[in-house]
This record gives sequence, C-alpha cells and structure tokens, in this order.
Amino acid sequence: MGTWNTRGLRGSALEELVNRTNEQYAKMGLALIQKIPTPITPVRIDKEHRQITLAYFEQKSTVDYIGAVQGIPVCFDAKECAADTFPLANVHPHQVQFMVDLEKQGGVSFLLIFFSHRDRLYYLRLERFLEFWERREKGGRKSFRIEELEPDFYLQDHGAILVPYLDGLKKDLALRD
Repeated sequence: MGTWNTRGLRGSALEELVNRTNEQYAKMGLALIQKIPTPITPVRIDKEHRQITLAYFEQKSTVDYIGAVQGIPVCFDAKECAADTFPLANVHPHQVQFMVDLEKQGGVSFLLIFFSHRDRLYYLRLERFLEFWERREKGGRKSFRIEELEPDFYLQDHGAILVPYLDGLKKDLALRD
C-alpha cells in the first residue's frame, strides 16, 4: 500500500486534492466532474468592499461533486475521518436520497473517505454504504468500523493522479455487470 504523503492533510486539503484530480481527469478526457458550492445565506455585507462579512451555511445541499465519467452520470461526497469508526451522521439524509435518486437514473454514487490517522483513502460504494445506513435506521450502530469495509476499494497512490477514484469506480462498475 502506498502512502499519500499528505502530512497535515486536514479540512479543505482533501477537497483541494480532489479538485486537482478532477482537473487532471478533465485534461485527459476521462471525466468532467464539478465541485458543487455549499449554499450560504449572507447575513452582513460590506458594500464598500463588495464582500460578505458574515454568513451561515444553509442546511440542505446535494453532494460535493457531480459530473460524468465516459458518459456515466456520477456524484460523490468526500469525507475525512480521524478514527477507525465513521459516524453515519457525517452524511445527511437528503444527500443519501440524492445519491439513491442519481443511481435510479442510471448513474453511480459513492463516498470518498480519507482515514487521516491511517493515511488511507477509501472508495465506498453506495450499495455498501446503504447497508450501514439501513442498519442504523433499524436501530443498529450509528457508525461503521474500518474492518467492515471491502479491502479491494482502498485507493492506491499513483503519484501522478492525486485521488485516483476512477480506479474505485471501475471496480464498482465491474460488480454491477
């Protein structure tokens, strides 16, 4: 397993790596994926400098990224986790519904999870995520453990491609055939 050489990768750093990867995939003609901005509601605006000085995040948004890969609609969310347990509360019900609805339209939805303490990046298929989600809905665990994940979906460091999620997507599609 390669390491990600991401000392101090926190917060928006994962997002920045995914954004750069999306640029690389677009240049290569492999995918066209866009970051969906988080909707905000401005509270205070400095009209002189034309800046928002105070705002709050609106609760509902879709997922972090939407686009197409070789003609296939794709959406995904990127999350970071500093422990071996991922809280399902990190994904909101309206996001899950959006991912499910996209798949009903013939698309592919997934989560990218960076386990920062292990320096490991994981492609979580929606089908597998929904198993954890439904378990929670039935009164079970409100999280899943790293040991419950499918080992084949850890993403390997390529060097050139920072977040090689197309590798996970290819495996995901192969399971659907």
